[in-house]
Amino acid sequence: MKVYLVSILLILGALGFASCEDNDDTIDLYEPVPSTSEPSLVVKFKFDKDQVRLNNIGQPSAVASGNAGVSPDFNAISAHYFELAPNAMTQLGQGAVLYHAPETTMGGSNAIDFSQAKIVGEGETFLRIPLKDIAAGSYEWVRVSLAYQNYNIPVRASGVDYEGTLASFVGYNTYIGTHEIGNSIFPVNANRLQGYWAFALADYPYSVEGQAPAGATTVPNPIASTSPIPAGSCVVTGRFANNLTITGNETKDVVVTLSLSVNKSFEWQEVVFDGKYEPAQGETVVDMGLRGLIPSYQVAE
Repeated sequence: MKVYLVSILLILGALGFASCEDNDDTIDLYEPVPSTSEPSLVVKFKFDKDQVRLNNIGQPSAVASGNAGVSPDFNAISAHYFELAPNAMTQLGQGAVLYHAPETTMGGSNAIDFSQAKIVGEGETFLRIPLKDIAAGSYEWVRVSLAYQNYNIPVRASGVDYEGTLASFVGYNTYIGTHEIGNSIFPVNANRLQGYWAFALADYPYSVEGQAPAGATTVPNPIASTSPIPAGSCVVTGRFANNLTITGNETKDVVVTLSLSVNKSFEWQEVVFDGKYEPAQGETVVDMGLRGLIPSYQVAE
């Protein structure tokens, strides 16, 4: 869906995000655990501006003619769901589901509890799961559903370049108390559906929040033909170069890195063809989906 932005005050109101649908109540739930001495699966995130840029079915995709894109500078991220899948025929939820974010009905309907969200930066530990607690097997694919993103983007208004920070809640539904961007405070105290966002300029006392409408957002799934995800889901799927084998008898940590492509993931339709995002000129945001997942692993020294 295209929404035309007419001023800097509506800078991010048209961002389209993929929704994260709630999963079956019988899904396995594994909470993040503190560091222990026992061998664990350690999960971390990486943001790669040079990683191949994919479309919804996992094929390389260039920025469309007439559009431009920028690779955001990510500060932090959180996920709602994490699963290891044995093969391309494994249906969503039928693999080893290792994490499902804490939820609450405090805001009425069931929602992700943002107060309990595990938010990390690049290279920080998101999950640490004892390997003995993971079903033994050979795993080819990873599925991860993102819930929250925090990143910086450049904008131009009246010929002047600015930088601001966006907090984006992309889970299917999130209960939020109060959250902050720098010195800007956003009291919500309610549920917010996918697409709720808040934005603050870095060097000016300006902030704004809003609810993005449902729209088309790229959610790469290379095995869509054999193991589809629900329409509107934000479950990104990626394949290990070599299967991750878990025996339960490991003696060292296994570190899994989830490399997310942010290669021109913020995309807009240009009016002024200068490669600068200028919402005041009526330039239209057309996509903000992450552009692919490449998981890898290594045994800790």
